[in-house]
Amino acid sequence: MLDSKHLHTLAAIVDQGGFASAAQHLGVMLAAVSQRIRALEEQLGQRLLVRGKTVRPTPAGQAVLAHVRQMQVMEADLLARYAATAESGRWQTLPVAVNADSVTTWFLPGVAPLLARQRLLLNLRVDDQDHTNAALLAGEVLGCVSTLSKPLRACVADPLGVMRYRCVAAPAVAQRVQRGGRLDVHALLDTPALIFSPKDALQDQFLERHLGLRQPQYPRHHLPASDGYAQALDLGLGWGMVATQQLDARPAHAPPLIDLLPGCTCDVALYWQHWQRESETALRLTRAVQQAAQRFGLQETF
Repeated sequence: MLDSKHLHTLAAIVDQGGFASAAQHLGVMLAAVSQRIRALEEQLGQRLLVRGKTVRPTPAGQAVLAHVRQMQVMEADLLARYAATAESGRWQTLPVAVNADSVTTWFLPGVAPLLARQRLLLNLRVDDQDHTNAALLAGEVLGCVSTLSKPLRACVADPLGVMRYRCVAAPAVAQRVQRGGRLDVHALLDTPALIFSPKDALQDQFLERHLGLRQPQYPRHHLPASDGYAQALDLGLGWGMVATQQLDARPAHAPPLIDLLPGCTCDVALYWQHWQRESETALRLTRAVQQAAQRFGLQETF
């Protein structure tokens, strides 16, 4: 049987980013942390961590880490079940990975009642929807909003719906990139685009799908914050892709945004990737995520 101290130490090293930080977090000597990991690796006959400037789990370490996360959530479920009242129960943390647009439009509003009712804390990792699954694969989260339709190992991929994006810009920018009421492709490619992060490929997908441009070159602002992204659009710093839910939620006093190619959209199908074997709390979260996607307007076209 695996020693629970060894397993929790492995999780602490990954969570805290290193052996020394894990030792401080656990309140033990650094040597004790090293000994526990060495014993666990010897018991399993596998190297679990890649040591270096940054510590990261190996594929074997990822599998063990996923087991630890499940064990932690199930243990918290058991403690909560036997607590005298909800108020005396322990707060429970649920690590998840979600793309920024989903966080602000439907994910947080949808799961907020569950979090408050069940004394749950989110450990939210924000990443591009094409890359959130890496955190689940590494055993770092219980579930993720992803574009990957094929279930990861020991996981389920529940379809959530489609986020529909439009190519928009402030009126001044729209005037610069249009000629005679039509989009001027050369002018567009000479105008900065607003990119959420280097992983964001929505602009490239839109240009290829609707203008036939493959791997186009154009200037880019990188703005990894939803509010900063919206402000940059309003300030006329460039053009960008915005979800219809975000456009619909803009306040009445906000400056107008012009659709540069009316009727042309970029649809992103989203899935909730989560473990097949879930605790009761994780299952409640899965149900809340599924209901939130329907309630807050994801398109039901796959």
